[in-house]
Amino acid sequence: MIVTLIIVCEVGFWVLLAAGLATRYLLKMPRTGMALLLCEPLLEVLLLVVTAIDLKNGADPSWKHGLAALYIGYTVGHGHRTVKWLDGHAAHRLGGGPPPRKPPRYGMARARHEGAVWLGSVVAAAVASGLLLLAAWYVGGDGNTDGLYGWIFVAWRAAGIHGLIALSYAIWPKKAPEGEDSAEDGAPARKGGAPAREDDSAVPARDPEHVPDLLVRRTGKDEEQV
Repeated sequence: MIVTLIIVCEVGFWVLLAAGLATRYLLKMPRTGMALLLCEPLLEVLLLVVTAIDLKNGADPSWKHGLAALYIGYTVGHGHRTVKWLDGHAAHRLGGGPPPRKPPRYGMARARHEGAVWLGSVVAAAVASGLLLLAAWYVGGDGNTDGLYGWIFVAWRAAGIHGLIALSYAIWPKKAPEGEDSAEDGAPARKGGAPAREDDSAVPARDPEHVPDLLVRRTGKDEEQV
């Protein structure tokens, strides 16, 4: 039952996400779309409640309860980043917004980005560990809680491996290929690899006031020459 509920929660996560983004950008109902997106944490609450009831009814702690704790922890640690990334793409594709900023690929900017993602894994491991400790306390000394403590080790081992990978980007920064300059902190680059200026526009201007002044002056000079 727990495994089935985890699958239902995962499917429900993506269904609510798709419905929320479609409502927000296609149907032009931002408040309703945001409400649907905010319903996603309720899936994790449901999974937590069912897991606790299962243990309360005398079920022996097993890998299923450990997997449920890891799933909830992962959603807390990385769910917001996933939703934000998809919302940026939906705003660009469906709402006419600018292209979302791509994560940096080279240098210390890439190292900082990987470190921020790793912090999400630390949060996931901490949340999963807290839930597993609460489950062990809930079962008490009469039950077999060795499996629950084993999943705590699994959670921190995964966070440790991820941390080593993230650290490698700081110790051995990835260099940009010759002739290509990396844009600091993921800023888009102009042709030739130079970082984009603030007056560069990624999408066509919808109104005259949206056109950069520099572009207007340049166009005026070209007309005078003609």
